[in-house]
Amino acid sequence: MTDNPKSEPFSNAEKDPDDWTTGDEAMTGAQASYLKTLSEEAGEPFDDGLTKAEASKRIDALQEKTGRGQ
Repeated sequence: MTDNPKSEPFSNAEKDPDDWTTGDEAMTGAQASYLKTLSEEAGEPFDDGLTKAEASKRIDALQEKTGRGQ
């Protein structure tokens, strides 16, 4: 076993947003920017009041709808 965390195959990006310790905080600026772009492309409304976890889930859904992120 190694003590190097970079050698682990798992990352925080793969963790379920419901399990994030900061998931109830306001979404980040990067999330808001990307979500706004995805919302426009998908013809969906943009909600600027989402939490980090909600924004992550919404991004996933809109990526699937728009074909981005594949």
